[in-house]
Amino acid sequence: MNPNQFASELAKKGITLSERQLEQFHIYFKTLVEWNEKINLTALTAEEDVYLKHFYDSISAAFYFDFSKGQHVCDVGAGAGFPSIPLKICFPNLKVTIVDSLQKRIGFLNHLAAELELTDVAFYHDRAETFGKNSKFRESFDIVMARAVARMSVLSELCLPIAKKNGVFIAMKGAQATEELDTGKVAIDVLGGEIAQTHTFTLPEENSERSIIVIDKKRQTPKKYPRKPGTPNKEPIE
Repeated sequence: MNPNQFASELAKKGITLSERQLEQFHIYFKTLVEWNEKINLTALTAEEDVYLKHFYDSISAAFYFDFSKGQHVCDVGAGAGFPSIPLKICFPNLKVTIVDSLQKRIGFLNHLAAELELTDVAFYHDRAETFGKNSKFRESFDIVMARAVARMSVLSELCLPIAKKNGVFIAMKGAQATEELDTGKVAIDVLGGEIAQTHTFTLPEENSERSIIVIDKKRQTPKKYPRKPGTPNKEPIE
């Protein structure tokens, strides 16, 4: 998918990009490839792959959820900024907070935000489990998102504690979504969530399956969650 096809596919979904926004995606691509030589950010560096499998894929959450209201999004384990930075470019009113456990990636994101001239973005070097215990962040975000971070039973424990009551947790998944959701149901319920919608679609061109899972935060998360770093992964709530 080249930049023109990218813009045209998004337009079909009602997302029209300005020249400036297209320029920001171009700068994003160049900066990603440049930094990827120094630190491992992505296995995909060809323009067509980055535009399809990172940029378009990240924005696909907006085909099913309205990001135009200037909500505060927390992106857990965003790595090179996916999905929140592509969404921020498309919806400049969004406030974005990213938490990632690797300092080098936070360095990249700070540099990227300056290059793209983004405002209302904040990056934290922390483990999601510790971040979720911090009273400053706990149950404070309108939307919590994660893409390709962990299976649902684990991911729910990292994300639901920081979503505010009546907020949402959006998990972006591949072909294994239904199976993960089955094993993650107990965790979602224990942590105060309720499955609202699952949208499954295929990426243009390569037709690989993707799912956007929207979970409503209905109740406060019990204080004991998230447990200490590493525990959710070793002993998922199931």
